[in-house]
Amino acid sequence: MTKEKARRQPIPAGPPPGEAKLREAALAHLARFAATELGLRRVLERKVDRWARRAEAEGQDTAPAAEVRALAAQVARQMVALGAVDDAAFAMARARRLAKAGRSRRAIAAHLAGKGVAREVAAAALPEEELDAALAQCRRRRIGPFAPAPMEREARMKAMGALARAGFGRDVAEAALDMAPEEAEERLLRLKQG
Repeated sequence: MTKEKARRQPIPAGPPPGEAKLREAALAHLARFAATELGLRRVLERKVDRWARRAEAEGQDTAPAAEVRALAAQVARQMVALGAVDDAAFAMARARRLAKAGRSRRAIAAHLAGKGVAREVAAAALPEEELDAALAQCRRRRIGPFAPAPMEREARMKAMGALARAGFGRDVAEAALDMAPEEAEERLLRLKQG
């Protein structure tokens, strides 16, 4: 049998994943990625769904899939109880990284909500100062203090629009665009250091 034929062979479904298999999958995922409780639960539920699809293709009974999904949620809660999953720590780290990348508080809050972080936890993780993130966005787009030439009225309006679409308020956008290049560089350097 050639390698190509061996690759085409479907993976046998086997028995439904038990708690030990789900815990093993959870630990393997957490070893590679930071995750929230909801994110981990989704990963485990996808594992159960893959098993159910393979089992159904083989003609097996897929009735245990609902019970195993509940078990996946239980394993995710156990990981939280053990301290392997911490939504607050995840939110703080992700918010800090996104702010350094030039994302606004609104964009960061939306990202964290999509990851399953509770609104109160996300609010506590959001950076207080948004001007530094706006400056990072300006540098990325080469506008404001990072523009190669002074901006004319039309270019400034386009830059304001770009910052607004990124989620920055008018006051923050104007402050970022009006900042001196030296001061902007200094603020970004401090942002990267800490």
